[in-house]
Amino acid sequence: MSDLTGRVAVITGGGTGIGRAVAVRLAERGAALALFGRRREPLEAVAREAGAVAVAAAVNCFTASVDVCDQAALDAAFDDAARALGPLHLVVANAGTGGPNEPGAADRWDEIVRTNLDGCYFSFRAFERHLAPGADWKHAIAISSCVARFGVAGISAYSAAKAGQLGLVRSLAQELAPKRVLVNAICPGWVETEMAVARMREIAAQSGADYAETRAGLLADVPLARISEPQEMAALVEFLISPGGAAFTGQTLDPNNGAWMG
Repeated sequence: MSDLTGRVAVITGGGTGIGRAVAVRLAERGAALALFGRRREPLEAVAREAGAVAVAAAVNCFTASVDVCDQAALDAAFDDAARALGPLHLVVANAGTGGPNEPGAADRWDEIVRTNLDGCYFSFRAFERHLAPGADWKHAIAISSCVARFGVAGISAYSAAKAGQLGLVRSLAQELAPKRVLVNAICPGWVETEMAVARMREIAAQSGADYAETRAGLLADVPLARISEPQEMAALVEFLISPGGAAFTGQTLDPNNGAWMG
């Protein structure tokens, strides 16, 4: 177990799913948290949960209702978090949106790419302006997706944005190394989150099949035939920021139950 007392972490998309699991795990290790998301209520709920499990007597937790697509608002949220909690040691760029996109008037390309790719870039750049001093490594982690590794029909925007995150990680790993920042990505497969369940329901509706049958079929195509839990991704975040992760930068971890084997 890592001792993160005195460390400050920003998590975008911190109110649900993987973001929530990362927040709780880091609080258990003593980190102060800044949770960003579009909906304030889930953020406040996670802040209360983090406070309840924290090893310290009280974990400082800052929340901000902000859309990562809005660079100016996101910069202001990072500024406020750094004023409230101190210089930053970690950012987890987890905010994202998925689903299909199709050509035509209703194409969601801009929305999906802006949220997943631009939002990640904006988050990393805002983090860079508030780095904690000292020789200790700081960390920027993107929560990408296994679809960054292979094509899936109907979700070209999501696939392209997630693949773009990996290019961003490799470039910024080179750029930020002199500032003592390690930059990495995690590419999960199916994870038990609201977004994943919503996508499975969309696939079921498109095929006219039952949700349970569709879910079982999707997992049957995965070698380990299982869906991951958000806590597994939180454990990988903890690994990357631990001494054991010190040699990792510009890298991608692929916890996908065998859906993609590189």
